[in-house]
Amino acid sequence: MLVSPEEILLPAFRAGRLVGAFNTGNMEMTMGILRAAEELDRPVLLQIAEKRLKHSPLALMGPLMAEAARRAKTPVAVQLDHGERADVMEQALGYGFTGIMFDGSALPLEENIARTRGIAAPWIEGEIGVLAGSEGGPEAEALFSDPAQAERFARESGCSCLAVSIGNAHGFYRGKPKLNFGILAEIHRRLPDTPLVLHGGTGIPKEDLARAARLGICKVNIATAGFAALYQAARTGEAGDYFALSAAMAAGVYENTKKLLRWFEEIF
Repeated sequence: MLVSPEEILLPAFRAGRLVGAFNTGNMEMTMGILRAAEELDRPVLLQIAEKRLKHSPLALMGPLMAEAARRAKTPVAVQLDHGERADVMEQALGYGFTGIMFDGSALPLEENIARTRGIAAPWIEGEIGVLAGSEGGPEAEALFSDPAQAERFARESGCSCLAVSIGNAHGFYRGKPKLNFGILAEIHRRLPDTPLVLHGGTGIPKEDLARAARLGICKVNIATAGFAALYQAARTGEAGDYFALSAAMAAGVYENTKKLLRWFEEIF
C-alpha cells in the first residue's frame, strides 16, 4: 500500500529501529525490492534519485513506482531522492510520490533553509553536510555535518527528517567506513525529536548501523548495492533470452534487499 514516509519512519524512530530506503532504476529493481519487502512483511521506502532520471525518465518510472507501491501488500513510501529542481519535485508529487528529499547541501545555509522550507510536500527530507563519492554526478569531497548548523537548519526549515554526513559516502567505500559517532551523538542531542537519515548505506558494517540507530538514525539509504546486484545478475543471465534476463535481474535485487532487511532486524 502506498503511504507517507511519516507512517513508516516515525514509528521506527520512536522504537529505535531502522528502515531500508532502496533506490530503483527500472521495473526489475522495483519488483525485486517489493518482493523482498512483502515476503518479510517489512515497510520500505522506494526511491529514485534526480540525477538518475537521464537513464530512467521520471515520466516512466514515476507512475510505475507509485502503482507498484499501491499494489504492494506491505506499506511502501515513494520518494524522490536528492531532488534539486523545483519542476522535477512537482512532477514527482504529481505522479503520486509521498516524500521529497531536497539536496541543498552544497548551498549556503540560509539558501538551503529557505529552499527546503518552500517545498510543498507531505514529507520533506533535508540534508546538512556533503557526502564523499557521487550520486550520478562528479566526485565530491566530504564535508561533515556541523551540529549547530544541523540544529538551526532543522528548526528553521521545518524538514521532517534530516540526512547527515558523518563519514558515510555514496558508492563503494575504499576500505572500512569510519563514521564519526561523536558528531552524530551531538546532532541527536540537539535534535532528539528529529529522525535522522544515513545515506551511503552500502558497505556500512552491521555493528555501525546498530550504533547509529541508537543515536537517532532510522532511515538507511541503499542504492549502490542494488545496482551492483542487478548488474551481476544480468551478467549471469542466459544469453539471448530476455525473459530469463528480466527474471534474473529481479531475483538478484530481491536477494540483496532481503539480505539487508534481515540485517536491519538482526541488529535488534
